[in-house]
Formats: sequence, structure tokens, C-alpha cells
Amino acid sequence: MNLQALVLGFLVIGTLHSSTVNARSLTGNYGKLSGIIIPGFASTQLRAWSILDCPFSPLDFNPLDLVWLDSTKLLSAVNCWLKCMLLDPYTQSDNPECKSRADTGLSAITEIDPGYITGPLSSVWKDWIKWCIEFGVEANTIIPAPYDWRLSPSKLEERDLYFHKLKLAFETALKHRGGPSIVFAHSLGNNVFRYFLEWLKHEIAPKAYIHWLDEHIHAYFAVGSPFLGSVQMIESTLSGVTFGLPVSEGTARLMSNSFASTLWMLPFSKYYKLKCNFSGWPTNVVNIEVPFRAGDDAYSSFLDAAQGNLSSMECGLSNLLSFSAHEVSDGTFFKAIEDYDPDSKRVLYQLNNSYHSDPILNPLTPWERPPLKNIFCIYGVDSKTEVGYYFAPSGKPYPDNWIITDVIYEIEGSLYSRSGNLVSGNPGATSGDETVPYNSLSWCKTWLGPKVNITRAPQSEHDGSDIQVQLNVEHIHEGDVVANMTRSPRVKYITYFEDSANLPGKKTAVWELDKANHRNIVRSPVLMRELWLEMWNDIHPNKTTDFVTKAKRGPLRDEDCYWDYGKARCAWSENCEYRYVFGDVHLGQSCRLRNSSLNLLANYVCNCIDYNSLIVILGICANISQSVDFQQLHHWPLHER
Repeated sequence: MNLQALVLGFLVIGTLHSSTVNARSLTGNYGKLSGIIIPGFASTQLRAWSILDCPFSPLDFNPLDLVWLDSTKLLSAVNCWLKCMLLDPYTQSDNPECKSRADTGLSAITEIDPGYITGPLSSVWKDWIKWCIEFGVEANTIIPAPYDWRLSPSKLEERDLYFHKLKLAFETALKHRGGPSIVFAHSLGNNVFRYFLEWLKHEIAPKAYIHWLDEHIHAYFAVGSPFLGSVQMIESTLSGVTFGLPVSEGTARLMSNSFASTLWMLPFSKYYKLKCNFSGWPTNVVNIEVPFRAGDDAYSSFLDAAQGNLSSMECGLSNLLSFSAHEVSDGTFFKAIEDYDPDSKRVLYQLNNSYHSDPILNPLTPWERPPLKNIFCIYGVDSKTEVGYYFAPSGKPYPDNWIITDVIYEIEGSLYSRSGNLVSGNPGATSGDETVPYNSLSWCKTWLGPKVNITRAPQSEHDGSDIQVQLNVEHIHEGDVVANMTRSPRVKYITYFEDSANLPGKKTAVWELDKANHRNIVRSPVLMRELWLEMWNDIHPNKTTDFVTKAKRGPLRDEDCYWDYGKARCAWSENCEYRYVFGDVHLGQSCRLRNSSLNLLANYVCNCIDYNSLIVILGICANISQSVDFQQLHHWPLHER
């Protein structure tokens, strides 16, 4: 029995049984951690909390019936369904005939519209939960934090005591599991978590605030966060976004404009004070044509606002007015079109009442790094993403009174119109994730220190031959840091920006995943693999590196094994083998992890165990075999140790 076999044999004891990966045994204190999931916009089920008789339809709403999203009732009784969805635009109260509330439990966030046909299309966190189960995470370890995503942050607390309940969830998890929690937030869920951290300052004594965070939160994973908002919220406010639902854009606009939460994700400036250069965005986020006749008193309020618009001052007063992200979030844009759009008064009221005047936090201001120990900011890049719009009057009444005449996209570091024409502006190094622009997603790079380590690796399983590393890359405060590395057009990469030296005892990392879609990123097996390995390394008692090694990525699950037709065998033969099971329909499906396939996992463990710990392990194994030459250990390659 050679040394490598001894090490692998020792690792088998108490770690793996059969072909199942038991993550709790592999990670030391892993069993003490909890995971709290905060879903994004429209990613929590809403259920009816009243009885509503729907005329001309056999389908009524009864208590606990699914409202968001029951596609059957949406198709058969849309007006009745809207009564359960819409809120009062000013008070955010329910319709007198029907009220809805956020569902609870894991089922509230796994699938929005469960069903044989619609299930896969509306799946959100289902694959995430499946990963946790597959790697041995216990049921009481995952704690969902669903919420009514229609409400503004202050209303979430006022009506549902949401932030009190979230604080209690952290404290219960600590008492139950004996350790802190890992926060997984997606999209709007990051805005919710940010508000919670600020709200917490008013609930806990200032001297105890940081201690509470250190005790209850081990790491924060910000996935697809709109740190500076998203321009799609302008489209939703002016013309409506259907999100694939079988409703008209006008109906979608009526619905979204009854939600104060829509304004929570409006684009805003990266600067605290107004500056030129599109407020730090690639271009002006909205350009709108308005009717104008000189000397017409009916438009006096519009003229006053338009004269105060910086873009109009530069270009001269005309029918086409342009507005920056700052002018959208501070209300200048909506004030300018107040005489042309009946919804602008509602927007201005909600902007002031629910956001600008919020005593806890004005969410439409730039983020600062939360005082948490470990932060991982993760998002997709290099997809065609909307960054600006052109609107014009449609000649129809509200809610169809505006139409989009053109769209500005960012793609591959350039700006293009919908017609394909190049647009001048200040594009970023790459583009966003199809929903949130790059400059908004990458704002968390400003949390990195002056020296950053950058690693680029293929997303798929790889042997390390295509790894690129740059150490101590200069990073200017509040500026972007770009990886100056080669890129193959055939490969999807993941680029890691890591800093553990700037803030003592704290780590900050940014992961950019090529072509990762905003909504689907939470279902990405690549993301789940990296999360699992990072946490495994992070809490290992004998780790020697702050971040997990990227030197190699092999298969971790049966799904990662596939058939190599060129070699007529399963790829990754050291980890995978052909093992047919009744019901397999193709060769790749019969490729599965070997029963004792620990080579890859042993590599990660060896990268976490220091030399002295390894000697202790080998000493224990020496009673089984006396053939170990400890003197030669220093000369062996790491993967053989």
C-alpha cells in the first residue's frame, strides 16, 4: 500500500460513504452553519388571504390559494387575479375585495408556478436546494426568508415586521446550530439585506452592532445585485414589462406601478452629488419626446423642470429631452413629464415618502461595503444588456400613453442602438447579465483594496492548463479593476477578484461568470460548485489559504460526468466510470462518479492541511503500513502527497 493510498484511505473514514458526498463531515464545523436565502423580485409565492368570487369564471380565490403565480387563474380570470395582486398606489394597502400575503417555507421560493409544464420555467431556488440536499446539508440548515416583494422597505417592516422576523431567524439559527449563518441573496434580495443591516443599527446598541454581525453572519453572497439599480425599472414604470406573462404591457404597467418596490431598483448615480458624465452610467438612461408649443401656459410646470435639466441646458430646449440616472432617482425626470403622464404624481409621492425620506436609509444612494467578515459578490457578464431608452407619446390613453422608439444596449464594451448603430458614451469593460448593467453589478469592486489578486479559469471542469493569474494588481479606489488576460471565444470563463489584505480579518471577492443570465444564475451548477468549495475551504480548521485554490476543477457529482466520444470512454476517467443503471437513455447518463472517487477532493483537502497535520495523519496510518518514507515526502508533487 503506497502513501497516496494511505492518505485517501484515511480520508474515506468518516467522510464519504458509497458515492454520496457528506459535506458536513468534510468541513469540520460545517454542521454548525446555517444558510439564509433572501430571494429577488417576484421570486416569492403570494397566496390569497381572503375569499373572492370571480364572476364569469368557475375559478374563485379562497384563502391560501396561489396568486403569484397561478397561470390558470391568470388566463381565465385576469381582472379577478389583478384584484389580488394590485396594491393602492399611495398607501400600499390591499384591494378591499382581496388581499395576498407572502408564502412561508422553502416551497415559497423553490417554484413560483409549480406544475408539470410550468415548473421548469418558473423554477427559482429548486436546483439550489437540490445541491444542498445532495451534499448532505440537513433540512433545518436552510432557512428561507420570503417576503412580499411588492412593498417598499419601510412597509415591509410596518405591515409584516419582516426585519424583526429576519433578525429572529439569525438568532434562532445561532441557537439551534451553534454557529453563524451564510446569507445568500439574489437581485432585489440584496437591497432587502442592505436595508436590514441599516435597520439593525437602530435595534442594537452601537457598541454591540459589529459583535452581533460577527456572531450571526459568517459570509454574505451577493448574487446578481443591482447595486446602482437597473434601467429596466424605467421601462416597467413607463411602458410595462410583462416578464413573459400572457398580459398586455399596459396591464403589466398598471400592476407594477401599484408596487412601491418597483422604485427600489431605479437607476441612480454612483456619486453622492451630481456630476457630469452621465452620473457614472454608460449613457443617459432615458430620452423622451414631449409635445411643446412656445408660450403655452399649460406646460409651465414642465418648462420649469426642463430648464433645470442639465442635459437640456447643454443641448438647448427641444422636443427630445435626456435624463441621467441621477435625474431619474431624484425625481427630476418624473417632475418634467408630470403634465403628460398621470402616474408621475404617484411616482414622486412614493419616491419622497418611501425612499428619500426613509428614516432608516435612502436606498437610492451608493452602497458602502457592509462590515461583514466575508463578502462574495457574484454576477454574470458579457451579455447584451439594456442601458437606455427612447420614449415617445403613443397617442393612446394611460397606461399605454408611451411607446419605446429605441433601446441602447451594452455589449462587448460598446454601446449600440436597437437598429445596430454605434452609440457614443462611456461603456464599461464588458456588459451586464441581460437585466442589470455592468456598472451596477460591478459596483462591489469598489469594496476591493488597492491590491487585488485576479484569477481567470474555465467554468467547466478543467485540469488547470488554462489558468491565468495576476497578483497584486493595482486598484484605484471607487474604480474598476480589469483582468488583462487572454480569452478564447470558445470558452466560458469565471474571473475571480480577491482581496484579503486590505481589511484585517475580512475578505472580499468578486466573481464574474461569462454569459450567466440574471435570473438563471441561481440555478448555475458552476456557481454552486464554487460556493461549496469556497465554504469548505473557508471553515476548514487547518486551511492554509484565504481562498480555495483554482488550480483544478474536477467532477463533484454524477451530473458532471459525461461520455468522451473521441476516447470512447467516460471523460475524467480517474473520477468517473461507466456504470449503467436501468433507465439510462444515453452513454453520458451512465457515466457516474466512482464509489471511492476522492482524488479531486483529496487535492482540496491537501491544500487545506498543513505539513505537520499531514505527518500526524500519516503517523496514524503507519500502524497499517510501514512502507512510508517520510523523508521523501518533501520531494513529492503536491497532488501525490
